[in-house]
Amino acid sequence: MSGFLDSVRCSECIDWGEKRNTIASVAAGVLFFTGWWIIIDAAVKYPSQEDLNHSYHACGVIATLAFLMINAVSNGQVRGDSYGEGCLGQTGARIWLFLGFMLSFGSLIASMWILFGGYVAKDAKIVYPGIAVFFQNTFIFFGGLVFKFGRTEDLWQ
Repeated sequence: MSGFLDSVRCSECIDWGEKRNTIASVAAGVLFFTGWWIIIDAAVKYPSQEDLNHSYHACGVIATLAFLMINAVSNGQVRGDSYGEGCLGQTGARIWLFLGFMLSFGSLIASMWILFGGYVAKDAKIVYPGIAVFFQNTFIFFGGLVFKFGRTEDLWQ
């Protein structure tokens, strides 16, 4: 995934070598922050249980947990380059990463279910809380992907 833009040359524009980790980290932080900001806005605007069911916040919490799980494992640990001992070694790192991605995709799919099943299909008068839950999980999901695959580990070695 990190190599599909390697053929694009824009070295005159920006020196990506030194700033890649910084840009990816800031972009991921902005995406994560935006996701939580949207759901906080919806929760403040629609505080009643009928408009925004409080159990819908579980999707965002699971997406945040998945964000942390995905980024707790380095690419070197998954490849087996820098991790040999510990709980199951390389296999444990791969299982941990797989579970993190499963939680992330699951929360994204659950947020779609909440949007369409809880608001669109019922012809609800207010649809914004469902849209907020969906966008929260979408922004957290893409923030996790940017933070995982946007950074490089070459500078750490």
